[in-house]
Amino acid sequence: MSTSELAAQHIRLGLQSGRWEGSLPGVASLARDLDVSRHTLRTALRQLENEGVLMNRGLGRSRGVTTMGVNIASQRPMRVAILRHDARLTDDNPVASVVLTQIVHTLEAAGHTVLFFKKSQIELRHDVSRIAKIMAKTPADAWIVEAGTRPLLEWCTEQQTPCLALYGRTGGLKLARTGPDKVPAYRAAARLLLKLGHRRIVNISRSVGFPAATERAFLEELAAAGVVTGDYNLPDWEETPRGFSSLLERLFRGSAPTALIVDEAPRYIAAVEFLARRGIKVPEQVSLISTEDDASLAWCYPPIARMSWDAVPVIRRVVRWVDAVRKGKADCKIINYPAEFIPGGSIGPVWKG
Repeated sequence: MSTSELAAQHIRLGLQSGRWEGSLPGVASLARDLDVSRHTLRTALRQLENEGVLMNRGLGRSRGVTTMGVNIASQRPMRVAILRHDARLTDDNPVASVVLTQIVHTLEAAGHTVLFFKKSQIELRHDVSRIAKIMAKTPADAWIVEAGTRPLLEWCTEQQTPCLALYGRTGGLKLARTGPDKVPAYRAAARLLLKLGHRRIVNISRSVGFPAATERAFLEELAAAGVVTGDYNLPDWEETPRGFSSLLERLFRGSAPTALIVDEAPRYIAAVEFLARRGIKVPEQVSLISTEDDASLAWCYPPIARMSWDAVPVIRRVVRWVDAVRKGKADCKIINYPAEFIPGGSIGPVWKG
C-alpha cells in the first residue's frame, strides 16, 4: 500500500474504533497525528470521499462523516467482559459452562474480544464494593454478568458501561436480561408434588437474599394449597459443598422434607449421595426434582424429574445485544425463553411411613 492508502486505512480504523464521530480534525492536525505530509493526507481524504466514507464541506471546513462512515463505526469490534458467578464453572454447573463457552465462541467469531474478570462473584463473596473495584479497573465496552445477585445488578444499572444479566434477578431494574423462564416449570412441579400429597417441600436454590420470580411462584403455589410457607421451604445456606451438606443435615434432623427441588445438576447429585448414605430411598421416601436437564443425569433410569430449556435462543440474544451496544443503541429488554417441567421416576406419592 502507498503512504496515502495507509493513511486512509488508518482513518477507517479510527472511525471503526470510535475515535472520531461526526467530523474529522483539520488537515494540519490530522497530518501531524498520522505523521504524513499534508499532500499525502489530502490524497487519502479524497480517496475516502470517493468511497463515500467522508464528505467535503468546503474550503476551510473539516470533512464530515457520511452514513457509510457511521456504518463503519458501528461495525467496530467490542471488548466484552464477563463476570462469572463461580470460577469453578465447569464443575459447579456444566450446563452454564457450555452456554457460556458457546457465547464466547460466537462473539469471537463475530470479531469481538471477550475476556473474563479475574475473580468470580463467589471468590469475592458477593461483596459488591470488591466486585465494583475489579470491574472498574477492567477496560470494556460491555459487561455480561452471569447469575448476578440483586445488589450487584442494582449497582450495574448505575454505571456508564452497558450491562446484560445472563440469568440473575432483574425484576423492576432497567437492565437487559436473558435466560430461561422457569416460572411455569416451578409452578407445574409444585402443583404435581402437592397433588401427590406432599406438604413438606423444600426448594434449595442459591442463597442471594432476594427471592427470584421462580421462588416466589413456588411459595405462591404452596400457599394457594393451604401450606404455611417460610424459611423451611426456602432455606438460607452457605454456598459451598460443606454448606450444602450442613443444610441437608439440618433439614433431615427434624421434620424431614418429603420432596426436594434442587437447583443445578451437581447439587442434585450431591443430594442423591447424601440420601443414599443415610438409607433414604428416592422416590419412596423423598421425591427429588432437578432444575437443570444436564447430560450428567441422562443415564439415570427411570429418567429423573427435571426442568429443561433450549440454550440456543439465549446465546443468540446475547450476540444481538452486543451488536446493539456496538451500534450505540440502548437495549434494556428482558427477553427470557420458556422452560418446561418434565416429570420422571424420581418423584412419587408422599411416603406414609
